[in-house]
Amino acid sequence: MEPGAGDGAPHYNENNGYRRPGAMTPASATDAAREADRIRPVLKRLWEQKKWDPAMVRAALLHLGYEEERTGSNGKPHGGTLMVRAMNSRFTDGREVTPEGALVGLRVHTDACVTAFVQRSNYEVTTNGPYPETGCFEPPSGH
Repeated sequence: MEPGAGDGAPHYNENNGYRRPGAMTPASATDAAREADRIRPVLKRLWEQKKWDPAMVRAALLHLGYEEERTGSNGKPHGGTLMVRAMNSRFTDGREVTPEGALVGLRVHTDACVTAFVQRSNYEVTTNGPYPETGCFEPPSGH
């Protein structure tokens, strides 16, 4: 069995590598933690006010001085570091459902992100390296 292979499925680590964030340098991790500390009280306030719509979350974080990420026609980043979007949809009761709430990704450095969410039940702010295919956001699981 592969070390760290979850349920022991063959090729688990190889097949799930896209779901592992990259490593951060110590300096980048420190910078990401500092940005997470700026974002956390904003999301806490929004959560307490029951405001988790992506537009409201985006506006509150832009007020901190972040710029929304823009991409060029080739899909490559073209400035800005903040991404705010709706929660990931999931299959519930036989249909696709998108829960209320917002996902936040802030690229701090090429190797460091702040990833957060705010929704009806809770909010969370964490730091991580970028994912190979999806940047700051954890990719949805696939099968």
